[in-house]
Amino acid sequence: MELAIISSGSNLGNRLLHLKLALDYVKEKIGTLDLSSNVYQTAAWGKTDQPDFLNQVFGVYTDLNPNAIMDELLKIELLMGRKRVEKWGPRSIDLDLLYCGNQLIQNERLTLPHPEIANRRFILTPLCENYSTLLHPILGISQQKLLESCKDEGVVSIYKSDK
Repeated sequence: MELAIISSGSNLGNRLLHLKLALDYVKEKIGTLDLSSNVYQTAAWGKTDQPDFLNQVFGVYTDLNPNAIMDELLKIELLMGRKRVEKWGPRSIDLDLLYCGNQLIQNERLTLPHPEIANRRFILTPLCENYSTLLHPILGISQQKLLESCKDEGVVSIYKSDK
């Protein structure tokens, strides 16, 4: 079994429900939940003229290889109504494979570890909640050190529901 670490984000519709459903689908299709972060709210990244995102990071133990995990994540996104209209555009759900153990992959459809981890505070903050000591297999430094040196100045705060 390999530990796959996945990030989820949503900024359309019932964002909190989308994160919950995505996590349920991942547990059903990919593996057994290890740990899950709190839900965080952040301003949109890349294309900023859109609603705020809710983000979460979780780990699952799986027997699937990274390409099979990617296949399942893409199927879940489609099932949940994700439409890829514009880069960094609004979406009901976004699922990214951040790590799969210490595997290093770079091909036309998948790069592991995810190439933008060190540049995105909205990924590193929830990632550090449960996996702060996890070493980046290329950089050889912990997620906590990546967060401390992250140049992204976006505000990432724990989401407090209106209800």
